[in-house]
Amino acid sequence: MKETVLELLDAAVAAMQSDGILPADQTFTPGVEHARDKAHGDFATNIAMVTAKAARKPPREVAQAVIDRLPESHAVDKVEIAGPGFINFFMSDASSFDVVRRILEKGKAFGRSNSGRGESVQIEFVSANPTGPLHVGHGRGAAIGDSLARLLDATGYNVTREFYYNDAGAQIDNLALSVQARAKGMTPDDDGWPEDGYRGDYIHDVARAYLAGETETADDREVTAAADPDNLDAIREFAVAYLRKEQDQDLKAFDVRFDVYFLESSLYDDGKVDETVRALEANGYTYEQDGATWLRTTDFGDDKDRVMRKKEGGYTYFLPDVAYHLDKWRRGFSTVINEQGADHHSTITRVRAGLQALKADIPEGWPDYVLHQMVLVTRSGEEVKLSKRAGSYVTLRDLIEEVGRDATRFFLAARRVDSQLTFDIDLARSQTNENPVYYIQYAHARICSMLEKLAETGVDTSTLALTDKLDGLSLEAERDLANELARYPELVASAAAQREPHQISQYLRDLAGAFHTYYNAHKVLVEDESVRDARVALCLAVRQVIRNGLGLLGVSAPTSM
Repeated sequence: MKETVLELLDAAVAAMQSDGILPADQTFTPGVEHARDKAHGDFATNIAMVTAKAARKPPREVAQAVIDRLPESHAVDKVEIAGPGFINFFMSDASSFDVVRRILEKGKAFGRSNSGRGESVQIEFVSANPTGPLHVGHGRGAAIGDSLARLLDATGYNVTREFYYNDAGAQIDNLALSVQARAKGMTPDDDGWPEDGYRGDYIHDVARAYLAGETETADDREVTAAADPDNLDAIREFAVAYLRKEQDQDLKAFDVRFDVYFLESSLYDDGKVDETVRALEANGYTYEQDGATWLRTTDFGDDKDRVMRKKEGGYTYFLPDVAYHLDKWRRGFSTVINEQGADHHSTITRVRAGLQALKADIPEGWPDYVLHQMVLVTRSGEEVKLSKRAGSYVTLRDLIEEVGRDATRFFLAARRVDSQLTFDIDLARSQTNENPVYYIQYAHARICSMLEKLAETGVDTSTLALTDKLDGLSLEAERDLANELARYPELVASAAAQREPHQISQYLRDLAGAFHTYYNAHKVLVEDESVRDARVALCLAVRQVIRNGLGLLGVSAPTSM
């Protein structure tokens, strides 16, 4: 319906330009919003205020000129001027219920668009160091990043999902030393355990597999254990492969898959880090101080310059990040979105500064970032802090085993990314209306159950059989439910554009609530076939939109519960 209002307004503006009321050489874009109060209609536009200056008339006078030039439409019952010049549209019942027909005809394509026009977008998310199991923070990144990828795909973008493995540096050295200590029979409580070693039970598992001579496959690369506890290089290679495979298995159980796995070590092996350093030096943005090499990131808005080569040797972590993003740019991604934890906030300015210092025609402000806040896990009102396997944090696998994949994905993506999330295990496991994912899935299952009962009586409930049987809809509650359905395409576009998957979870909760209220108050399977078929069609549309929306969040739509 919003699209209908916009089309009518575009026609009215064109007529005003033709009549000389508005300049023909200017473009005017009306803002159309859902009315907050039903007394003010269904939609309101500010077009009169937007064009008043150009028309050299008061907004209310311009508003009347707009109304006078609106084309005739069966979709609109009446139009009114309100306040300083807002125009309120009251839509007809026919236009309200037409969305039901469109949903039944489009099915899973309803809500999808081609606004992205096939533009290539890369989303990097999770990107966990291969030093241990995925924790709940990685899980939130996985849920948000994958949902965002699904949203962008639904709005016409060509999406590439990428996982960046930090498989080089001190953390990997600590992993190797920890596994070696375990392979030699030590425990984390023994004297001589590596100072910065990892202490979780998973280290024992890696060491046991290494000593058994097992073969691990990570990203189609097989690594066979040397089974020699003194061969630290072999232990390092095997441990990384073992934990990469474990992380990949957890992500697959979470229904998250990647198109590209990129290794930090490849940036060194292929000479891309050294190439980046030479370019920064050649462009005059580096200098030596205190035995270290610095990059003049303050020339590009940073609060201080940054060390890129340490005095003791080796690069700081942001230098390979710059090389990595240069590689992304060269791969042709004009839009790159990095979904990361909020602790990466400090890296944004320095990575962007490094990219600008390369003088590689990379736009300022590239790449984009979506940063999520931490997750607090609770049970019985108390924080859950430890996992026996990980040793110091709650793992993603812990949550999936506790509450299931659907609840885990929904809860981790259900709030704004910039707000801290409390994951209540008791709530996520409950089968009550307070549990949002259960409440939404139950609406879908409830409709499926109703359709099964109807089919048992021999009634044809196929979509095509019901698309032209909407005349039986007349109740205000039915109109409200149809209007809620009509919001879905707009919400999908908004959630994708604003990088906010939580908009979909909130919308689905509202839609499920509207359906349950309607279903509890009004019998669907009535004797009057025209009313029955119309109400069944409305319920089918609700089911389809719930299924489509849950799919964008990677959550299933069960047919029974």
